[in-house]
Amino acid sequence: MPTVSAHVALTLAQHIDAVFGVMGNGNAYFLDALETQTDAVFTAVRHEQGAVVAADAHFRASGRIAAGTSTYGAGFTNTLTALAEAVQAHVPLVLVVGDEPTSGPRPWDVDQIALASAVGARTYTVGRADAAATTVIAIEHALTYRVPVVLAIPYDVAALDAGEVPEAPVPRVPIALAPRGEFADGMLDEIARALAGAERPFLLAGRGAWLAGAGTALGELATATGALTASSALGRGVFPETRYDLGVTGGFGADGAMELVHTADVAVVFGASLNQFTMRFGELFAPGTRVFQIDTAPAATHPHVGGFVRADARLAAEDLVARVTAIGAANSPWRETVDVDAARAYAPGDDLAPDGRLDPRSAARRIAELLPEDRVVVSDGGHFIGWANMYWPVAAPDRMMMVGTAFQSIGQGWPSVVGAALARRDSTVVLTSGDGGGLMAIADLESAVRAARGRGIAVIWNDAAYGAEVNLYGLKGLAEGPMRIPEVDFAAFGAAVGAEGIVVRTLADLDRLASWSQEDPATRRFLLLDLRISGDVIAPYQQEIIRVNS
Repeated sequence: MPTVSAHVALTLAQHIDAVFGVMGNGNAYFLDALETQTDAVFTAVRHEQGAVVAADAHFRASGRIAAGTSTYGAGFTNTLTALAEAVQAHVPLVLVVGDEPTSGPRPWDVDQIALASAVGARTYTVGRADAAATTVIAIEHALTYRVPVVLAIPYDVAALDAGEVPEAPVPRVPIALAPRGEFADGMLDEIARALAGAERPFLLAGRGAWLAGAGTALGELATATGALTASSALGRGVFPETRYDLGVTGGFGADGAMELVHTADVAVVFGASLNQFTMRFGELFAPGTRVFQIDTAPAATHPHVGGFVRADARLAAEDLVARVTAIGAANSPWRETVDVDAARAYAPGDDLAPDGRLDPRSAARRIAELLPEDRVVVSDGGHFIGWANMYWPVAAPDRMMMVGTAFQSIGQGWPSVVGAALARRDSTVVLTSGDGGGLMAIADLESAVRAARGRGIAVIWNDAAYGAEVNLYGLKGLAEGPMRIPEVDFAAFGAAVGAEGIVVRTLADLDRLASWSQEDPATRRFLLLDLRISGDVIAPYQQEIIRVNS
């Protein structure tokens, strides 16, 4: 007869086809059932944190919920940083874990429910009679609230017979939030009138707009009003028309583009939280700009917002298109009078920095010219995040993922490759990581190479330091010893697990990327580029942070 663990595995596999994890005592029966009785694909990672990171990246790349799994105790506590990131980034996933027996904790057990709760994740514990139903409830909770949930299997019930697996209901997903009430109706009228009468209208969209499927409607609204557009870092590519798009706002934005945004007289924000980085620490808009926000949050998320509508970005954008069209005002000619390409331009950089090491700006620009067009970029955290976000264009928000930025963590890069590679099996997955984060998660270098194979590239920005800390605290005179890292040969690390490793000291060394991109993904190896960059070249977004903090 099927066990409790089999009930969980069989029910989970009806709704989730990708599971990532590390096997241990607490999840052995679950993984056995998953492997032998379902069609779900299990991908092993080498550190439990990577199980959650891979499931997180899988959702960001595909929009399909995935699962991670670990044993109890130390296996579970290893997942907490990644779990906190998924909570703060609003990423739904299910983490299936072993847990203490129902008879009470053993000497090595910890209060896993309390630990999960501390980082914002709810735990559902299965029993002998309700394992299938509880699994569906957990999936439904994750999808409804866009958060990770923990699904716990107590050690002493994991292998118990539970009878035939009952037919479980399909998880319910809430419908899109339509604008409701007189206030919302009146505010949408006000926004439509403001856009129709604006001389310099501007639309800003974030990841929430992408998740809502608002791209087409936002493009129609931009056309109907003559607005320039831009996105948050997590919403890159959401607008279908690139001709009038200024790129990313905030510290990743080009100076010319941000100057144009600052001159807007009306700005409407869709599905972007307006955090301090997107808002350039409060300086994105001019004091006279009328700023409106449309979001599913309960209230406006920044004090500069003068009008707020709680609604789904797509439904609100479609509504505004109709209202603006009904007004019949002439389009603003603003976007036809500016040179968007020139405004979006970044500094090209020098071949080498004054210290003789590679200039990361010129390296980023050259890599952008050589990368395969069909690519998904996954980013670790650290000072280097500016280079890919500034110089590497992507086609849509699900092709640039920064797992770790919500929780301000590093060490999430290698396992992000695993999740993205399974989610996008025909695309090239490109990791951008620093040496600090790369070393922190080095166990899952092997996982990344194994999962992506010839469809994987890793670009390691190797400045032999924790660059952000050097820039913030070294410049203040704090001891730099703890901020420095002995220069590590990542190319050798890659070769040790089957990748092709290249040490890049000059732009000419990147020629191998050009030839690699032309080879058959089925026969080429994972490519790891170990860029020996200068730490003296500070990314503009980091300079902004230094200015604010000093």
